[in-house]
Amino acid sequence: MRITGTGIGRGIAVGPVARMNEALPEPPDDPSKLGEDAERKRATAALDAVSAELKARGDAAGGSAKDVLEAQSMMAADPSLVEELDTRLAAGKTAERGVWEAFASFRDVLAGMGGYLGERAADLDDIAQRVVARLRGVPAPGIPDPGHPFVLVAHDLAPADTALLDLDRVVALVTAEGGPTSHTAILAREKSLVAVVGATGADGLEDGVQVIVDAAAGAVTVDPDGDALAEAARRGEELRAEAGAPLRPGALADGTAVPLLANLGSPDGAAEAVRQGAEGVGLFRTEFLFLDAAEAPSVEAQQAEYRRLFQAFPGERVVVRVLDAGADKPLAFLNHDEEPNPALGRRGIRALFAAPEVLADQLGAIAGAAKETDACVEVMAPMVATADEARRFVEAARKAGLSSAGVMVEVPAAALLAGHVLDAADFASIGTNDLTQYTMAADRLLGGVAELQDPWDPAVLELVRSVGDAGRTRGKHVGICGEAAADPLLAVVLVGLGATSLSMSPAALADVRASLARFRAEDARTLAEAALAAEDGATARAAASKAAEGVRGASTGA
Repeated sequence: MRITGTGIGRGIAVGPVARMNEALPEPPDDPSKLGEDAERKRATAALDAVSAELKARGDAAGGSAKDVLEAQSMMAADPSLVEELDTRLAAGKTAERGVWEAFASFRDVLAGMGGYLGERAADLDDIAQRVVARLRGVPAPGIPDPGHPFVLVAHDLAPADTALLDLDRVVALVTAEGGPTSHTAILAREKSLVAVVGATGADGLEDGVQVIVDAAAGAVTVDPDGDALAEAARRGEELRAEAGAPLRPGALADGTAVPLLANLGSPDGAAEAVRQGAEGVGLFRTEFLFLDAAEAPSVEAQQAEYRRLFQAFPGERVVVRVLDAGADKPLAFLNHDEEPNPALGRRGIRALFAAPEVLADQLGAIAGAAKETDACVEVMAPMVATADEARRFVEAARKAGLSSAGVMVEVPAAALLAGHVLDAADFASIGTNDLTQYTMAADRLLGGVAELQDPWDPAVLELVRSVGDAGRTRGKHVGICGEAAADPLLAVVLVGLGATSLSMSPAALADVRASLARFRAEDARTLAEAALAAEDGATARAAASKAAEGVRGASTGA
């Protein structure tokens, strides 16, 4: 039997299944026998303990996991949620029932909002389980420990569990839910953990059954035969040999250079990116300086952080994205009005044009830090939809003293008219996450439409080709900086569509580097054409995979 889903990376692993421990049942709605004050003390102690535990886990994990778990820790202590809980305790509920109902109420509200807040709904479920377990004095549902290495199988995995997986025991991860941009996928990629997410049928796997988890194929083979096990062992040896090879610049088999850059959310990740062989930074997200701030940080504070990043990449290209606020990242000093559909409202460059002093200060800080270092600093604007927006941003960057200013292509309009946009800008960088959600009208963080949030969809690939063609005819750089670049096979397709560089989380660099080295430029174009001819994302991936086997066979004389 074979189960398919979305593979994370190119790894392969073999082991027996161990299923995630079952969730706690819903607490009974019995009246409290302890009284309101006693129940409140119990609930407060449990909430405080879980909040502290989540923060400690984040501090221990570091990286992206730290940000995710700190956010969960803050949710456990949210005053609005505590107020909701108090209302239920005052009505005579037990602490267990009050916590359950309060979290469920918030969960339903967030789930209905979609976007970033919609994704937080699943986090609330996890926190509620941990608090109720603490109140009952039982272990929280979590990672099993069968006493030997195993393949962890779960319906989905909470960030708190993914962050601290014991990689000496967990050889692979399989989930029934999730997509390539889910927290589970991002954290698995960061840990270089073999994973297949969104695997329909994974809920039916039984403890103890042996499986092969093949991330490159996005497949889980159940109870494999001897030949399949031998092939998995051969693939594993090949991948280990590749991992031990010296770092080299990204390139195709024919020598065509494809610089491999890092996506970073703060200067703290620079050292790891360099260690993984990043040839620069293709996307530096600057939101960490602005989130939770009552007012924009000073030019001096911004310049110090930019300088810290630039110093880690002397002589290398570093692309800084100016503040991408709005939608899932509202800021009090930038987004004043409530919007019924913020994903389609004043976000990204639109919000900055409405607050020109914020944009001018940020560009000035970037330019100041660039003058103090040897990095090749460039800036780009998020959510550009028109050539006029591109032109206005480039003018602002030039005024600040920055010589290279480009645009993020995340809106289909900008892709369809990429020629006009690139006439106004110095380069383009395609954000495949948002481009996919806007093309498919499917919120990239809403689980109910996850099957539509597929960067392999030919409609998305056609838009990438449109930008690639415009860049080629104008001699301008076209990069990819969405999660799609971290998919080793899709990376080859993107190059075939005209991408000239790829930027991704540092942990994905090795797999993508090895994948590119297997194909020539003409092979990449062959894979791209095969994917474009498909009718949906699943068949596009399958078509590209089949084409890849064909060109490999031809190149080896098979």
